[in-house]
Amino acid sequence: MKLIQKKWVVLMLIAILLIGCQKQNNHEDSRSSEKTASPTKHTEHPNIYYEIFVRSFADSNGDRIGDLNGVISKLDYLKDLGVEGIWLTPIMTSPSYHGYDVIDYEKVNSDFGTFENVKKLVNEAHKRNIHVIIDLVLNHTSREHPWFQKALAGDPIYRNYYVWANQETNLGQLGDYGQQIWHGNDENIYEGVFSEAMPDLNYDNPEVRSEMIRVGKFWLEKAGVDGFRLDAAKFIYSSYQASNNHGKNADFWKEFHAEMKKVNQNVFLVGEIWASPGVIGPYLKGLNSGFNFELSEKIIKTVKFEQDAGIVNRLIGIREFYQNNNKSYIDSTFLSNHDTNRIMSEVNGDIDKAKMAASLLMTLPGTPFLYYGEEIGLEGIKPDEYIREPFIWDMNEDPSQTKWIDAKYNVNRADKSLSVQMKNNASLFYHYKNLIHARKDSKPLKQGDIEAVSYNQAGLIAFKRTTEKEEVLVIHNVSKKEITVKNVEKMNNIYYSSYENEDVKDTIVLPAYSTLILQK
Repeated sequence: MKLIQKKWVVLMLIAILLIGCQKQNNHEDSRSSEKTASPTKHTEHPNIYYEIFVRSFADSNGDRIGDLNGVISKLDYLKDLGVEGIWLTPIMTSPSYHGYDVIDYEKVNSDFGTFENVKKLVNEAHKRNIHVIIDLVLNHTSREHPWFQKALAGDPIYRNYYVWANQETNLGQLGDYGQQIWHGNDENIYEGVFSEAMPDLNYDNPEVRSEMIRVGKFWLEKAGVDGFRLDAAKFIYSSYQASNNHGKNADFWKEFHAEMKKVNQNVFLVGEIWASPGVIGPYLKGLNSGFNFELSEKIIKTVKFEQDAGIVNRLIGIREFYQNNNKSYIDSTFLSNHDTNRIMSEVNGDIDKAKMAASLLMTLPGTPFLYYGEEIGLEGIKPDEYIREPFIWDMNEDPSQTKWIDAKYNVNRADKSLSVQMKNNASLFYHYKNLIHARKDSKPLKQGDIEAVSYNQAGLIAFKRTTEKEEVLVIHNVSKKEITVKNVEKMNNIYYSSYENEDVKDTIVLPAYSTLILQK
């Protein structure tokens, strides 16, 4: 009895101490929240990100344009889906629908709400353990930006903020995509790699570099965002007035990252570096991550043609190369985004192939980024407006439904709407949701290394995901034919199966377009 009493006394003391600590923590949290939403509470890197094109996602005020409060209203949906981080496409003041031409880096586009709405969104997301990163467009401004207007008027200070042609400039030179890059006339011919409406900034000017570092700190300090998706990260220095500026770009991102860490030690920076791994690698010395465009292409090719495009072996090589540049790098993987045709359109509306693409993405290493609506099979083919069509929430009209553009590809509400798919366990939505949660609950799938496993059968992709203590074997049949797999390594149980399967045997029969994950 005395021993039991002593245990109760100890437990009561511990409880008192914990309550005291909790009160102290709550007091400290309330103090910090008065300054800004605290990103330091959420230090573990998200396993699944979700890209939101804000204008198309959810409307809160009836103007049919997606906004920040609309995103807040859908955070519980995203939490239930399994999302742990969201990426918002540009929310700053801009004259365009897409927002990649910024007029004011410290003001929120009035279509989307106010700066207070941003802070509320960050706070509400953090309550649900969801990180928030925002698009930061540093390569160029809008031609309507006051800096550029002053430059055109001859202001010598702001003239040096942009890149201008000189007597040696080849004005007929085309960009990486065959686009015209020099615009204007007479003494005002300027570089705009992406558009005449987007004049490029001059990063050889230290004032520009300082200004943009200040912008990054502003959003970390004042809004509490957890990091940035860095647009056009390989175009920071003009690549058309020098043969190769990748080294200078990478050095800038080192400087930028070091400055951002002064505000948030755990800041996450992911760069849009649409290039080969050989180009991307050195950027990872300054950035946490880069998007893996090559993997996206290989997954799409694999599911379209129903045979392995060399996914695993190529990915292993890329990972080894990246680790030589940054041992703690994060591989940001995806199927489609706001700049590419949607995955459902790439597979011509074939839901089985769309499911296989999702299965591959969710079982390979990296941090997957889902493009909004991917989980309900939204379609879209360029031009850009039509790969950014509104999310469909309900079979009937829904108050949060956006309608800033008339849909061209997503007109079948009965087929695409979330409300209908949530009633069907075989829907694409549930396929995504089940895979996301299976990934989140498995350390090997979430953070394990990858090892190739070859069964030398067309249509089959197999690999192991391993940590020091756990291991899973992943087998995909990406073809329309049933495949019999012999001499399967002995595992203890089935961790995940996209089809009905009760026994673990050394010979398994994989139905068409199916996935099996065995756990040791």
